Amino acid sequence: MIDLPITADVAFSLRAGDMVFLNGIVVTGRDKLHKFLFKEKPSRKKIPFNLEGSVLYHCGPIIKKIKGRYRVFAAGPTTSMRVEMYEYKIISRYGLRGVMGKGGMGEKTLKALKKYGCVYFQTIGGAAVYLAEKVKFVVDVWKLEEFGMTEAMWFLNVQEFPAIVTMDAHGGNLHQEIENSSYRKLKEIVDSDYS
Repeated sequence: MIDLPITADVAFSLRAGDMVFLNGIVVTGRDKLHKFLFKEKPSRKKIPFNLEGSVLYHCGPIIKKIKGRYRVFAAGPTTSMRVEMYEYKIISRYGLRGVMGKGGMGEKTLKALKKYGCVYFQTIGGAAVYLAEKVKFVVDVWKLEEFGMTEAMWFLNVQEFPAIVTMDAHGGNLHQEIENSSYRKLKEIVDSDYS
């Protein structure tokens, strides 16, 4: 169990391959929000939640307001590489300790993870309804009218939200390890078929 926000000590204690469950507030952000944070550089005071130590979740949730309260119906991850060009600056500017999505991220983000003590969490693709059940309630939302439901920054209180650390603050990268291992295995198969 990892309580949010994440401290530097906790971030550095995590290693690629660790299975974790997150408890606390995660913030969502997709393409529009990343572009806005990158280009407009709003100060930390302008964002209605302290992002220091937060986990930024690459997710465009499906949320509906019912009887004055937001209810989350789907909260699955989106492909993280879509925001690779922004993530390094966002991690450094806002003090994030975690980024979560699916598919991993690139070399620039890996450098930011190492430099600023941050980790990448992979969560379950194709399980948006299951993951929505892990959201206990919506704390707040920012930029809803400007960006729309799926692109707004939602502040979600989660409990036992499942994830795997796949990129860590020490340079560990499970995505790259699996790609390298798969390539070696493929080469062995191809070489053995033609020898």
